[in-house]
Amino acid sequence: MKFSPNKTLLAAATAGLLLSSTGCQKDLLDQANPNLATTATFWKTSDDAVRASIACYAGLQAVGMYRRWFSFIYDARDDIGWSQSPYTPLREITGFQQTDYNFEVSAGAYRDCYRTIDRCNQVLANVPGISMDATLKTRILAEASFVRALSYFNLVSIFGNVPLATEPATVDYRPKQGTEAEVWALVISDLQAAIGTGATPNLPATYGTDRGRATVGAARALLGKAYMQNKRWAEAQAQFALVISGGVYSLPSAYTDNFRHTSKNNTESVFEVQFIDVNIGGPDGQGGADANTAQGFQRPIFFGPPQNGGVERTGFTDCEVRPWAVDEFLKEGTANGQRDPRLAATFFYNYRRFTSRLPQSADTLVYDRSRPGSFAAGTFGFLNRYKGDNFNLGRTYWRKYQGDYYQGGENFDSPNNFRVIRYADVLLLQAEALNEQNQPTAAVPFVNQVRQRAGLTVLPAAASASQAAMRAQLRHERITELAGEGQRWFDLQRYGLLDTQTGINELIGRDEQFKNFVLNKSRLLPIPQQDVDIAKLKQNPGYN
Repeated sequence: MKFSPNKTLLAAATAGLLLSSTGCQKDLLDQANPNLATTATFWKTSDDAVRASIACYAGLQAVGMYRRWFSFIYDARDDIGWSQSPYTPLREITGFQQTDYNFEVSAGAYRDCYRTIDRCNQVLANVPGISMDATLKTRILAEASFVRALSYFNLVSIFGNVPLATEPATVDYRPKQGTEAEVWALVISDLQAAIGTGATPNLPATYGTDRGRATVGAARALLGKAYMQNKRWAEAQAQFALVISGGVYSLPSAYTDNFRHTSKNNTESVFEVQFIDVNIGGPDGQGGADANTAQGFQRPIFFGPPQNGGVERTGFTDCEVRPWAVDEFLKEGTANGQRDPRLAATFFYNYRRFTSRLPQSADTLVYDRSRPGSFAAGTFGFLNRYKGDNFNLGRTYWRKYQGDYYQGGENFDSPNNFRVIRYADVLLLQAEALNEQNQPTAAVPFVNQVRQRAGLTVLPAAASASQAAMRAQLRHERITELAGEGQRWFDLQRYGLLDTQTGINELIGRDEQFKNFVLNKSRLLPIPQQDVDIAKLKQNPGYN
């Protein structure tokens, strides 16, 4: 650039005048930013408290949590999902061969859980001192306790012995590293605090149109799930019974309502993480119509089937499905002899690979722009489009949460929500809690509610003839109802299949990636090495 001498001199002279006129103001550069809240200016009003509580929920939308990486940590590491991603570290972590302990999937989940926890800790530490409506204050504190409990629920399940941060972070704060038992105790106490002990719970049953906040039903359901993971069956049963008897939740007639953006926060939703709607029709890439799409759901683009000639962008195919899971759905059909409709809602699969025990159907269409969301009999568009692709050799893909029902491809950010807890999950867990107390007959009505929504017949008497028979039936029911929703990994932990070589051998029979599973190591991911080094933590067994 060519500068004008006169303009340069004028600028210098002007600067000299400014300096001379402010030379005695030593604090000229030490000015408060009126747009930046600080601990000295924030935490004053009820509006501050509400905004801080929203920040807690926003933490759940982070890439390391429900926006992206949780789906890989749970659904790509169980015996249903697997990865042959070209991204080698991603393929290694899902196949129990992780070597980089600071890899973005595990380190991102760890980081974003603790970021969310710190936001909750700030609310719990500062909101009690605000002069505001007592009922609102109680609710906001309960919401923070719920979100903190949910974050620790995931941390202990993924990493095991993690630091118990219960105060706002400071440079010198070094929380104690807890045992798994101590972390579970914190999860349970936080959820008990969220619910409260008075006649009126600390959290409401519903919020009307203000969706996405924790309800008392969500807190009780999560508390029940925490008890289940610790095999405290009777306590879990008591919590699920309160959720069921509350009359707030029901199963919508369409199973697919649980995985579409057009039916978010429906009557089956106990708790779901909210993502932004504005990405529909937005441009490709990380974002959509405007900057708000940074809060979009990213599982669909990462789990979607591979690109084909008729679609601009489908999926990255970083997580696929083991074909045995398709066979699980084909073990029985509906009352009128058709395939279980949940199969078509859960997977894209090549029906020609599977024994025709039930009528064939066109439930393998994917991203067919001319027939969006269609399951009617006719041309098998998916197979035709993929002629020559190795899909026809047996690859099976996820359909849950995919955008094929409303558009011909996937944007990087989806407008869908992630359903963390569904009412069907509560019903099946209640049945399991009863059965583990040797009450298989009492479990039957809860299972039948889920089955009948799918059009299946009621359970045969043989299924409840013994605790062992009902246990096997429930394991089948949870696959056909909940596959691909981040629940299977918790089930494997609860069943004890990750704790013995006998259990691992069973899993190898369904998923060969478990040949890499090392007992007393692979159940947990490594704590990020940078945190081990800085905070002087003890690394998980087998990762030293």
